[in-house]
Amino acid sequence: MVVRREDELLQIEQDSQFSALRKKREQWFDPLPRQFLAENKTSTTILFGGLTMSHDFLLEGALLGLGYRAQHLDCPDTESFRYGKEFGNRGQCNPAYFTVGNLIKYLCRLRDVEGKSKEEIIGHYVFITSDSCGPCRFGAYITEYRKALRDAGFDDFRVLLFQQEQGLKQVAGKDNALLCNATFVISMLKAILLGDILNALTYRIRPYEIESGSTDRAVAHCNKHLYEALRKRKWIVPALRQCRKVLGSVQIDRTRVKPKVSIIGEFWAMTTEGDGNYRLSRFLEAEGAETETQPLAAWALYLIWAARYDTFERTRLRAADSGRKGLKGKRPAWRLIMLRMADHLVRIQFQIYAKVIGLYGYRLPNMDEIARVADPLYNNHLRGGEGHMEVGKLILTVLKRKANMTISVKPFGCMPSSGISDGVQSLVTDMYPEAIFLPVETTGDGAINVYSRIQMMLFKARQVAQNEYAQALAETGFTAEQLTELCGHANFNSPLKSPRDVVACTAANAIYGVHKPRRRETN
Repeated sequence: MVVRREDELLQIEQDSQFSALRKKREQWFDPLPRQFLAENKTSTTILFGGLTMSHDFLLEGALLGLGYRAQHLDCPDTESFRYGKEFGNRGQCNPAYFTVGNLIKYLCRLRDVEGKSKEEIIGHYVFITSDSCGPCRFGAYITEYRKALRDAGFDDFRVLLFQQEQGLKQVAGKDNALLCNATFVISMLKAILLGDILNALTYRIRPYEIESGSTDRAVAHCNKHLYEALRKRKWIVPALRQCRKVLGSVQIDRTRVKPKVSIIGEFWAMTTEGDGNYRLSRFLEAEGAETETQPLAAWALYLIWAARYDTFERTRLRAADSGRKGLKGKRPAWRLIMLRMADHLVRIQFQIYAKVIGLYGYRLPNMDEIARVADPLYNNHLRGGEGHMEVGKLILTVLKRKANMTISVKPFGCMPSSGISDGVQSLVTDMYPEAIFLPVETTGDGAINVYSRIQMMLFKARQVAQNEYAQALAETGFTAEQLTELCGHANFNSPLKSPRDVVACTAANAIYGVHKPRRRETN
C-alpha cells in the first residue's frame, strides 16, 4: 500500500489545477483584419491622424474629393496618452501611446456620447495608418493597435496599413475600396505639400505678428479655402491666391530680435503639435524664439533618395546570375530615371504652390548634400528613423548658419534617434563647438524639466542672435534711430517677403536686405 505525503498530494492538486487553466487559456494572436471592400466605400468612414493639424485637415478634404467618407482625429493630448497607457502594452514609446490612445478615445466618444453600438462602430469605421520597418517598435504598432482596441472593447475593429516604402505598389485587390493608384497618390501629395507650405508660413509669420492670434486666424481661413478646393477637386491656384491675400494682411514687425530654433529628430515627435512633444513650437514662440520645423515633403524625398541610393549601389555588385551584375530581367537605369523624375516632381510642385501663395526663398532640403556631409559620421547604408538625416541637418545648420539653436526631440527609448542625438551628435558638437544643440526626450509627462533645459540653452541662442543683429547694424551703417524708418520697408512690414538668409537671425537678415545707406565722408 502506497501512502502519499500531504505535500505530495497538494502538489498533484496544484498541477491538475494549472493544467486545467492552461487548457482554458487562449493565447491572443493578431488576426488577419477584415478588408475595406469597394461595396462598403460609401458607408464606411476612414479615420486617420498623427500629422500636423493642417496636414490632417487637408488630407480629409482630399479623401472626400476622391469619393471616400473621411474624418481626421484631433491632435493627441494627455487624455489620449492616458487611454494608450491603460490599454496598451508596457514599455511602448510615446507615438504608440498617443496615437492608439487617440483612436480609442474617439471610439469611446462614439459609443458613450453619441450612443453608437459596438457593431455599428466596427462595421462603419476603419482606421488607416502608415507602416515601416526599422530597428524600433514602429513595425509592431499595428499589432499594438489591435491588441489595445480589443482590450478597450473594440475587437475586430479594422486597422489597415499603408506601407511607406511601397508607393504605388500597395497590396490591393480589385474589390478593395482603397486603391493606391496615381490619382490617389497625387491627391495625397497635394494635401501634404499644401500643409507643409502653410506650416512654413505660419512659423515665419507668427513670431513677428503685431496682433496676437492674427496669424492663426489667417491660417485657419486658408485651410478652409484649400480644403474646399481639394474636396471639390477644383484647380488649386485660385484658392492659393485667395490665401495669399489673407496671409498678406497680417501685420508684423521684423525688428524684433529673436533666435531661430530648428527642430529635428524622430518623425512623429518633431511633427506633432500637441502634448506629444509638449507643444514645443508654441512654447519656444512664447519664450521669444522663431521655430523652423521639418516639412513632411522632406520625408518623401528621403524615401525616394533611399530607393535611388540602394538601386545605384546594387548596380555595383558582382554578378549573381547570367545578367550583368546579377540584374537579369531588371532595369536599374530606368528605375533610377523614374526615381529622379519623382524627386523633381515633388520639388517642382512644391515651388509652384509656394510661389503662388507667397512663400519665397524656401527650398526643400538637398538629400544628396545631407547624405554627403553625414556619411563620414553615420553611414548612409544605415536605416531606421530618419537615418543619417538628423546628423546631416545639424551639420548643415551650423555650416550655413540656418539657425541659432537646434533641438532634437524624440520619444524616451527611441533607439534610432537616441543613438544619433545622444551619441553621434556629441561628435558633431565637438567638431563644431559653435553649435547650440539640445537633445530632448519626451515621455508624456515631465514637461517642466524639458522646458527648464530648453530655457537654459535658449539663453545662449538669444546672445548669438543679438550679436548677429548688432553686427548687421554695424556692417550696414544703420543706427538705432534709423530703425523706425525701416519699419516701412517691404522686408519689415510684409509677412510674405522674407529677407535673404545671411545669418540665422531674421531681424539681422532684414537689415541686410535693405539697401545700405550712404555714409558721410569724413576728413
